[in-house]
Amino acid sequence: MRRREFITLLGGTVAAWPLAARTQQAGKLWRIGFVSGAVRPPALERSLYAGLSHGMRQLGYVEGKDFVIEYRFAEGKYERFDDFAGELVRLKADAIVLATPAAVRAMQKATDAIPIVMGYSTDPVGNGFVASLARPGGNTTGLASSSTMRLRNSSSCWP
Repeated sequence: MRRREFITLLGGTVAAWPLAARTQQAGKLWRIGFVSGAVRPPALERSLYAGLSHGMRQLGYVEGKDFVIEYRFAEGKYERFDDFAGELVRLKADAIVLATPAAVRAMQKATDAIPIVMGYSTDPVGNGFVASLARPGGNTTGLASSSTMRLRNSSSCWP
């Protein structure tokens, strides 16, 4: 699976999450937090991070009308994740998507109510992010692998 396909898949995962709530709150502007450990790309809309917006558009959602994405880029300074978590909780994000497993602990510490979607994690059970792959528990879910092999060869989607 290529990176763009992966991010598009992730966008679909986030969009499908609060289906029941979405029908009850028609017209609500959904706020999605997106956290990366990388440097913000100069052309965000053309980067691999654009897959999230693209996936949402494919599902019929319009950015700015149906949802907004609050991007946070740590630029390699992982100590910023605690601040990002606090900001996204204060902004009342409806879901938080993580492009790095290094941000999981900070997000889990900041909220047990906002859904956290890990873009990718090696051994989330062993790392203590979730209780099990079959029943993660809590508010954290996402994509997982049992090794650091290429994503195409070792990824699996779990609830």
